[in-house]
Amino acid sequence: MAQNSTTAITERARNIPVAYDADVVVVGAGPGGFAAALQAARMGAKTLVVERFDMPGGVHTSGLQGHAGAGVGGIHTELMERFAREGYIYSVTQDKLPNWAGNPLSHYERRHAPDAPFTRMSFNPEGAGSVMANMLHEAGVTALYGTSFVEAIVKEGNGDNRIEAIVVENASGRQAITGKIFIEGSGTAQLAASAGVPFVRGGGGQPATAKWDGVERPVPGGLLWIMSGIEFPALARHQRDAKGPVLAKLIAEATAAGDIPAGLYRPRMEGTNVYGDLYIGHPTLDMSPMQADGTFIFWQNVPYEWALHMDESADDEARAKRALRFFIDAEVKFLKKYVPGFDQAFLTNVGRFVGIRDGRHPVGEYVYSIDDARQERRFRDAISKPMIKPFYWDSHAKYSYEVPFRAFLPKKIDNLILTGASMSFTYDTIFMVMRNFNWCTQTGEIAGFAAARCIDKKITAKELEWTEPYF
Repeated sequence: MAQNSTTAITERARNIPVAYDADVVVVGAGPGGFAAALQAARMGAKTLVVERFDMPGGVHTSGLQGHAGAGVGGIHTELMERFAREGYIYSVTQDKLPNWAGNPLSHYERRHAPDAPFTRMSFNPEGAGSVMANMLHEAGVTALYGTSFVEAIVKEGNGDNRIEAIVVENASGRQAITGKIFIEGSGTAQLAASAGVPFVRGGGGQPATAKWDGVERPVPGGLLWIMSGIEFPALARHQRDAKGPVLAKLIAEATAAGDIPAGLYRPRMEGTNVYGDLYIGHPTLDMSPMQADGTFIFWQNVPYEWALHMDESADDEARAKRALRFFIDAEVKFLKKYVPGFDQAFLTNVGRFVGIRDGRHPVGEYVYSIDDARQERRFRDAISKPMIKPFYWDSHAKYSYEVPFRAFLPKKIDNLILTGASMSFTYDTIFMVMRNFNWCTQTGEIAGFAAARCIDKKITAKELEWTEPYF
């Protein structure tokens, strides 16, 4: 049954109580929102964060991603050190997991040469979420978990407008929260869109070759899940002995027996668009070592051809959740019945939500693009010293690039600061480079720093002069 858009009801007028007043209000406690709230509070700002799930960390905790690595400075380094101290970091190398590098079933190491050196690190999502929650509490942040953002209350101005409050809903019902500076940490620009910031929809702005039939297709979101009790050496032996590196014979056998539903294993899409062969399809297992020996995380992605906009359509979000749960259940049964090394394995966790890779892209005072990085442009308001990172574009070529603070400042609102995947970046830059845990944490820390400075100076975000790199 589709949503009914032809009828409406009138909600009774009601006063919404102001339950909290803060200097800095953060919507979403993913890596960006978490770091923003933590930094602002540590600088003395009265800070509140609302989070719809039961812990901070977003896709990396509630969504199970758990991507660990060397600290890049600031709060990200502190997090990695605290996770390690609590025993929540798990690492594997080619010595611990031979036959993994270059294995086509590997999510990250499939492009390595066979048996090439590698290090893959992850953190325990549940444990990490607890650490992050404790850090917010230690800093004096008021964190409201199980709280959904409803809308922004905006006051019109002579130039830009201003957010006066946000409306949320939780166990106490509908409440208002007032603040001076607001930070966008939802990951899908939910706050920015509600406040009237212009944005490009997911899938928008893509090259013509990415549209085929004229339909704009966002980069498909995914649901992550974990299995334990896997004997990888048995799987690797089967790949070698059966000459079946991608398990094609087993998949064909299970399909013929009716044990694999249509759509579970689908070909990767090809073309000259931004995505290449990344995430677009699910032809075989897609897995990575996670948490402990014998435990792996798996990806299950929304079929690209469905063109779902899960950040703005309840029907699309519900369809994705139903389908991916169905696919996960079918894949677990297939693995246990047909694939060597999985007969004693068991499902341990499924992510709390379907991650959105390509949602709304707010338009800011500066829209950062791939060309800015490729041409290594320099900015008077650079938020850091030149960063050097590999781009999935251009065969992982490395560029030395800067990002301006203006990309944190959305059009039309003067007291809102953006973070992470909701930065003013073109869709291709966000997807290909700027949506990992360390970058989102860095942007959050910068946003929190800027917000606290604004509170101290009694100015809006757009009145803040950014003259020195933070990192």
